[in-house]
Amino acid sequence: MYKSRPDDELLVAYVEQGDQLAFQQLVNRHKDRVYGFIIGMVHDAELANDLFQDTFLKVVDVMHRRRGSYTPQGRFLGWILMIARNVVYDHKRSRNKWKDVAGDDENYWDRIPDDAKAPDEELYLKERSQWLDACIESLPPSQREVVLLRQDAGLTFREIAEITDVSINTALGRMRYALINLRAMVERQSQRYAPKMDQLENGQLPAKTYV
Repeated sequence: MYKSRPDDELLVAYVEQGDQLAFQQLVNRHKDRVYGFIIGMVHDAELANDLFQDTFLKVVDVMHRRRGSYTPQGRFLGWILMIARNVVYDHKRSRNKWKDVAGDDENYWDRIPDDAKAPDEELYLKERSQWLDACIESLPPSQREVVLLRQDAGLTFREIAEITDVSINTALGRMRYALINLRAMVERQSQRYAPKMDQLENGQLPAKTYV
């Protein structure tokens, strides 16, 4: 019954009727992507679990405070990821570990459709190796989060721009920088540890699988 219902219906059932099963279905539906984004940003399973819990506590708090009038803008997943991002940022600021990345705010394209793909965006093989995960982890934070939001969470660049509070062009630019950096890392490695370059040219960056 609940599994087939869209997010909007489940939200109404929870917010207006207090249906806990509806909310649990929403959590189950999106938890992997939310957790995947968080752990991709913090690289620590225990911390990611804590921040994941904080994220959904904030989600519940917002819904309860606005019960009867709550209307999320855009997709529910995008809204949760925006909250998750804020939770991650708050943690990083508290630890004074966040660093701004110079050169990320340049515009590359003027009129690009919402669902247009950045050049070479889909960059890798069907399964990402531990080596590739390490490469993604080594990206500057603003580039890494765009990769995670686009490839793991499946958001459009418009949604990413809204979540990260930048223009679509800037989001595309950050993806472009990320792919340039990843390509450079690949080229510096031997064929034994890196995907083959001809496969990279096919442009497939798969969703990450979490055990």
